[in-house]
Amino acid sequence: MAVRPYTPSVDRGLTLALLERLFKTPVGTWTAINVGQRVDPPLMRLTRGRLRVGFIAPTVVLTHTGARSGKRRNTPLLYFTDGDEVVLVASKGGAASHPAWYHNVKANPEVEACSDGRPQPYLAREAAGEERERLWKLATTLYDGYDLYQEKAREHRTIPVVVLTPR
Repeated sequence: MAVRPYTPSVDRGLTLALLERLFKTPVGTWTAINVGQRVDPPLMRLTRGRLRVGFIAPTVVLTHTGARSGKRRNTPLLYFTDGDEVVLVASKGGAASHPAWYHNVKANPEVEACSDGRPQPYLAREAAGEERERLWKLATTLYDGYDLYQEKAREHRTIPVVVLTPR
């Protein structure tokens, strides 16, 4: 499997708790979005997922096609699994606009994802209704900063939850 199963747990451990505190700060959020986005894809590919900016945070590299450009893009994202499906949160640190990768997968839902350097094909869709609420609760178990991001973005948007189903 190209994406290692990862189920959120309430017992995240001290290291992940400290990492969470860092990424909830403006500097940590900026680092994850601006540094991790550039460094993680090649680093994870070279090390088969063993090294990345987020250290122990479960990270998947999403390969998607640009909605306007048609270019292939690689975006590292925090993820968890729900059965065979991979779940992503389009938070962009609580910004007023959706992240570019979200627009791309809405326009071109055939994507690839991997956490071990070996991409596999998936079909992306946005979760809605009860499914979204259930997955949002799991996401905030993984990283409770998502609630802070939603508060920050509340007047502009509801943060989407994206589900990747194996093709």
